[in-house]
Amino acid sequence: MQKVNWGIIGLGSIAKQFADGFIGLNNAELLGIASKDLNKIDTFKVNFNLEKNYCFNDYESLIKEKNIDLVYIALPTFLHKEWIINCLIHNKNVLVEKPATMNSKEILEVKKYFEKKCYFFEAFMYLYHPQINKVIDLINQGEIGELISMKSCFGINILTKKNWFGFIKKKKINKKNRIFNKEMGGGAILDLGCYPVSFSTKIASLKSPLNIEDVTFSNKKNIFGSTGVEIDSNLNINFNNGFYSEICASFSKDLGKTTEIIGSSGVIIIQDTWTANEAKIILNKGEKKFIFDFNLNKNIYSYQIEALSELILNQKPSNNQILDINQSLFNMQILDYWKV
Repeated sequence: MQKVNWGIIGLGSIAKQFADGFIGLNNAELLGIASKDLNKIDTFKVNFNLEKNYCFNDYESLIKEKNIDLVYIALPTFLHKEWIINCLIHNKNVLVEKPATMNSKEILEVKKYFEKKCYFFEAFMYLYHPQINKVIDLINQGEIGELISMKSCFGINILTKKNWFGFIKKKKINKKNRIFNKEMGGGAILDLGCYPVSFSTKIASLKSPLNIEDVTFSNKKNIFGSTGVEIDSNLNINFNNGFYSEICASFSKDLGKTTEIIGSSGVIIIQDTWTANEAKIILNKGEKKFIFDFNLNKNIYSYQIEALSELILNQKPSNNQILDINQSLFNMQILDYWKV
C-alpha cells in the first residue's frame, strides 16, 4: 500500500506523543525528523527506528528533502509562521501544531504563500476522533433538534499544588516557560482556549456557513498572571444564525474537558472532548438517555495522521472535520478578540 512520508520539525513532548501515532498505520510513515538538539535526535532515531540520513540538525534540510511529503511543525507558536511559509515555499504539505500562528495577521501572511497544490492543516487532533464524528452525525440527523447553544471548557490548574499537610500552595511561575511567556504565544487563551473556539465554530457552522462578520461577543473576562498572560478567561460567542457558545480556558482552575451541546429536543454531553481518554458521549432526549462509548485503545493522533494521509493520497478527505486555512483564520480572529 502506498504511504505518505512524514517529517517532524521540533522534538518536544508533543512531537513524541504525535510520533507514537504512526504505530500500526498502513498509509503513513514517519520518515524524517529535525531538531537543534542532538540528544533529542539520537533518542528519536532509536525509539522510532529512523534512518540516519533522514535525521537533520536543521529544519530547512528536512523541508528540502524530496522524499518527505508532509511536514508536521511541532515548534513553539512564535516560530510557526516562519516555518509554515518555508514549507509552502518548498511545496511541502504542512500540519502545524495548534494554534496555527500567534494572531490572525500572521495567518494572512501565510495565505500569501499558500497555493492549492499544497495542503495546510492545523493540528486539532480531537476533531479526528470517532467520538466527534458521532457527535456531528447525531446533530446532522436531527437527534437533538435545532441547535441552540453549547458550553465548552478547557482548564487545568497548574498554578497551585497541595503540600504534605494538604494546604494549597502557589507554584512559582517560570517566566522562561513557553506557556507563561507572551512573546512565545503563552497564556490560557492560545494554549487551551483555541480548543473550545475551534469546536464552537465547527458546531455553529453546521447550521450555516460563517465568517467573522457573522459573530458578536459578550461576557468577556480575562484575569492576567504576573507575566502578563491570561490565567483565567471566559467568553460568549454569539453567531448570527441564532447559535451561541459559552467558552472558558484556565491555568488556575480544573475546569475539565466537558462540552454540552443543547438543541431544541435534546442535549449531547461529551465527557472528554479534547484528549478522549474517557471517550464517551451521552445523548439526553427527554427521559431517554443513550450512551456511546469509544474506548478504542488507539493513540488519538493516529486518527489525524491517517485522515490527512488519506487526503494526500486520494485527493479527497475521509474525515469531514479537517480544518482548512480559512477556518483557521476565522478561529484566530476570535482568539484575537478574546486576548485583548
